[in-house]
Amino acid sequence: MAGGMLMSGAIAALLTTALPTHPSSPVVTDPPPDKIVIDVATVNGSGCPQGTAAVAVSPDNTAFTVTYSNYLAQAGGNSDPTAFRKNCQLNLIVHVPQGFTYAIASADYRGFLSLQPGATGTQRASYYFQGSSNTAFKNHPFNGPYNDDWQATDSTDWAQLVWAPCGVLRNFNINTELRVNAGSSAPGKVSFMTMDSTDGDISTVYHMAWKECPKS
Repeated sequence: MAGGMLMSGAIAALLTTALPTHPSSPVVTDPPPDKIVIDVATVNGSGCPQGTAAVAVSPDNTAFTVTYSNYLAQAGGNSDPTAFRKNCQLNLIVHVPQGFTYAIASADYRGFLSLQPGATGTQRASYYFQGSSNTAFKNHPFNGPYNDDWQATDSTDWAQLVWAPCGVLRNFNINTELRVNAGSSAPGKVSFMTMDSTDGDISTVYHMAWKECPKS
């Protein structure tokens, strides 16, 4: 995906460091009326080759989605030995309206999963701002047998949200990963896990929270 991809909408970050007990600025119920501009700086990883990941932002500034068309991990049978793990890192430049900051309250992940008896699959994600330490991955394991759509949600309590720094432009990184382990499944049987969508119906949804920055 080209680094200059531009969208209007809103974005926010989900991290795990606690906020102060009494925030210095008020929380707002409604998102800012001005549209957010998002530049996709880079898209890297075996799960999102160039041109296979798309970002779209909701017009009401409450969520944005990432849709993949070639995000698949598999193991067993004649699978490539490196295919058991696929990953994708999105590096996003977020231009927030003056006077507001943002965080991600939850993230919904979806896809399709086919696991043979004895096989396992895992979806992982982490989030961080440029210049800060990576947060720990949030893991969602699955066990075979399984042959159906899957869904996983990362959610964070309000008091645990980490907000983008006010008045400073910091790139926001989203790292995701799929892993499949053949385990004790029968030889020759293939297991796979996707975070795929060719029709736009299956996508990752990030739900945003907003608050006003302290008055200077």
